[in-house]
Amino acid sequence: MSKITRQYSADDLSRIIEMAWEDRTPFEAIENLFGVNQDAVIKIMRSELKPSSFRLWRKRTQGRNTKHLKLRSPDINRGYCPTQYKQR
Repeated sequence: MSKITRQYSADDLSRIIEMAWEDRTPFEAIENLFGVNQDAVIKIMRSELKPSSFRLWRKRTQGRNTKHLKLRSPDINRGYCPTQYKQR
């Protein structure tokens, strides 16, 4: 377990990983909630995921417009798909 992961509870660590996997959640949102910048998120993902899962995640996030606010269209003002949280 690295220094970075030791300072978070299991719940917080799980949420950071979940947010990092979500396509529409920018790294800046993770930083605002947990104080973890993009480099630290990468280190967390590297230490917590299997090597093949980490490589898959990095391939998905590199250059993805929705993961970086500077690249993101200003028309996107939500962090999830409108149908993701349907009321039953």
